[in-house]
Amino acid sequence: MARFSRIQVLNAMYDISLIPVFYNADFETAKNVVAALSRGGCKLVEFVNRGDHAVEVFAELEKFFRKEDPTLVLGAGSIVDPFTAAAYINVGANFIVGPTLHAEVAKICNRRMIPYSPGCGSASEISYAQELGCEICKVFPGECVGGPKFIKSVMGPMPWTRMMPTGGVKPTRESVTEWIEAGVAAMGMGSELVTADAIKAKDWQGIENKVRETIALVQEVKKNKKK
Repeated sequence: MARFSRIQVLNAMYDISLIPVFYNADFETAKNVVAALSRGGCKLVEFVNRGDHAVEVFAELEKFFRKEDPTLVLGAGSIVDPFTAAAYINVGANFIVGPTLHAEVAKICNRRMIPYSPGCGSASEISYAQELGCEICKVFPGECVGGPKFIKSVMGPMPWTRMMPTGGVKPTRESVTEWIEAGVAAMGMGSELVTADAIKAKDWQGIENKVRETIALVQEVKKNKKK
């Protein structure tokens, strides 16, 4: 069962505005990555369902951090069907993210009062997701569907929309500024933030430093955002 309420998770997404996205099949490696992200100040982590027994690794992560770092909000990503969503929810996922929009996943998450951010690539998909009760829509693949210009274009006629691009978001001042100025609520960052080289080298301190710098950058840009 989720440890955090729906409103707590959504508020964290809005406040931090950065969600690291990663997967590793080895529990010890995954544990060290998540711990580094948390020490760096990011209390939201999306563990993606991209390998055999991924849900088992997630379950172990949730059990570990429930005791060792109870402020950490763990969610599951790459969820494309209600059965997989239910599996993660039953082992403690606090939010669900998908590359696609699935109405039955939305219903399951609503029943358990868990945020669902489905992948959307058009205004029609975003509108349907909102009808299904989704507060923050994932824009995926963010760069390919139009980048920051897409965000601006959608928010023109639909200013109540809250979006979280994933894909094409980089931990650089230029990228972060462009997306935030466009009006995003949050941003998902994957291999640009948690690099394969850092994981291979077991450079947990490097991951911690990188996420700390990126969060500071995000908060600075948000503070200075043009009105």
